[in-house]
Amino acid sequence: MMNSIELFAGVGGLATGLAEAGFTHDAVIEWDDVACETIRFNKQRGHPLVCDWRVIEGDVREMDYKSLGEIALVAGGPPCQPFSIGGKHKGREDNRDMLPVAVDIVRQTRPRAFVFENVKGLTRAKYETYLDYVLLRLSYPEIMRKDDENVNEHLDRLEQHKTDGSIEGLSYNVIFRVLNAADYGVPQHRHRVFIVGFRNDVGADWHFPRPTHTEDALLYDQWVTGEYWERHEVPRGDRPAIPKRKLRAIEKLKSGIAEFMGKPWQTVRDAIGDLPDPRECDIEYLNHEYNDGARIYPGHTGSPLDKPSKALKAGVHGVPGGENMLRRVDGSVRYFTVREAARIQTFPDDYAFVGAWSRSMRGLGNAVPVKLASIIGQSIAQRLAGDQLRRTAA
Repeated sequence: MMNSIELFAGVGGLATGLAEAGFTHDAVIEWDDVACETIRFNKQRGHPLVCDWRVIEGDVREMDYKSLGEIALVAGGPPCQPFSIGGKHKGREDNRDMLPVAVDIVRQTRPRAFVFENVKGLTRAKYETYLDYVLLRLSYPEIMRKDDENVNEHLDRLEQHKTDGSIEGLSYNVIFRVLNAADYGVPQHRHRVFIVGFRNDVGADWHFPRPTHTEDALLYDQWVTGEYWERHEVPRGDRPAIPKRKLRAIEKLKSGIAEFMGKPWQTVRDAIGDLPDPRECDIEYLNHEYNDGARIYPGHTGSPLDKPSKALKAGVHGVPGGENMLRRVDGSVRYFTVREAARIQTFPDDYAFVGAWSRSMRGLGNAVPVKLASIIGQSIAQRLAGDQLRRTAA
């Protein structure tokens, strides 16, 4: 059994995926009351993935981590607004930047490994130096910034420590990569950066899991064999037109020119096709209530039914907008229900969400897709288990 702590847990996407991967959470910490209420509600209902979680509503900076003992994994999604494309772009000058806090918690807990998730915007050119700084701080968390030291001076000292080859003190092998959730079977285009580190004494030879799903395989399924439409029982007259921008790719697939196809990207229809229209539903489905008022406006045209959805978003000031809409084949739109959004984020169907539609959608828009978290978690768990076997045999 491998124990972990979850920081900035939100509604539990990353934590749930890691639980699926075999991690046992000693503490799940989140400051938002509705997010905590959601996790507690599932805990009270006896959900098998969360029933044993110790849920702490509060600030991660005020937690006593010394009482937790040895930790296998620290995980979390530090608030991403400072680096979000849709935010104010203040980066490290934004007081909501919790990446330094995550580094300090790694220093305090000394886990065998950690995994942190953040927005793709963190990898933009304007934040390149700051990302390097964060990676070096995570690599050498005990080399703390001094009171009279600015960021650049601290960065210089961290770089010098790395280049002089010192192996003293707590250190981690750290790598990062931007992953698209659609490439791992999540029915959503969601590009996020994942930062993973293994403590140097773990001796981990690790890489990110390789993608398993591709657009080529989806195009082949839809426009070469037609099996996609047959599987969903979509008559020819109800199918969308062949996308003009994909004609050359489709012709190549018909000619057998494809190096790696894998499994098809999962689409919105794959995710929610078996759910009834919420306006006509006379059977109770968990969190599957219709929400009126959807409309198209520039930049917010909804997610096509037969592609992976656009990235679900928390929305400006916590109010999700047109990006959280379904766009049908005929061009009409409606908002996703909470259950449909949960399907797109690959939460289990028996995982409930509490609060108003806007608050639930905000939580889902901030979440890590459960399936992607599980895939990454399984890979980390396998490597930690291998290290444990090595230690036992030594």
